[in-house]
Amino acid sequence: MTASEVQRLADIDTETLHAQLQEGPVVVLLPVGSVEPHGPHLPLGTDTYISQAVAERAAARLNERDIRTMIAPSVPYGVTDFASGFAGAISVPAAALTGFLQAIVRAYLDEGFAHVCLINNHLEPEQDQAIRAAAAPHGSRASVACPLTRRWARTLSDEFKRGNCHAGQYETSLILASHPQYVRREVAGELPALETSLADGINNGLTTFRAMGIDRAYTGAPAAATPEEGEAMLEKLSEMVLTEVQDALGRP
Repeated sequence: MTASEVQRLADIDTETLHAQLQEGPVVVLLPVGSVEPHGPHLPLGTDTYISQAVAERAAARLNERDIRTMIAPSVPYGVTDFASGFAGAISVPAAALTGFLQAIVRAYLDEGFAHVCLINNHLEPEQDQAIRAAAAPHGSRASVACPLTRRWARTLSDEFKRGNCHAGQYETSLILASHPQYVRREVAGELPALETSLADGINNGLTTFRAMGIDRAYTGAPAAATPEEGEAMLEKLSEMVLTEVQDALGRP
């Protein structure tokens, strides 16, 4: 594996993997997402696509630092209760997600991988808690990279910091940069900007988008999204993964 290579575990054969693991420590990045409504302009797989794009960039940067890294197949389901009532909100219980991810992490470690980093860009609080619960039993051999933590949230866009960022300018920009073929640009361009903050709604005890007055499964400003902003945010998110992994490994 060279620094320029980004290897996807699903694409290689068993003997190639065995040889890679015999050569020395290998980190695996595990993208986690959801099947969740993201307005009338973004796909249901938005969160998974973002995690995958972040993993691609982070793996390349880690390899350049001689931290040999592979990308695992994604886990595309999550806790999506806030989107209930909209078509495509396919939610799993938090306990089920924790148990499933914990077993996956354990399997990778038992296989001989040095570290597993779970990359989560589905920002429902219960999802974040479930993923952290899955990583916790494995100590420094597992980490979680999620922009919900203040350390990383403060590095992202103003819309993200305000909390009105579900399928708004922030997420639409990320998909324009990573998977532009899935953006309904003509629809996004006509959507009015909404100021409803998910963070404020959650702090006020509201538990669904509809209860917050979000009636088209988005808030924020999709029409203002650009691929350039998306590229900048992908760089910030890949820095998040890079740092979480290096911290866990005790690397500068």
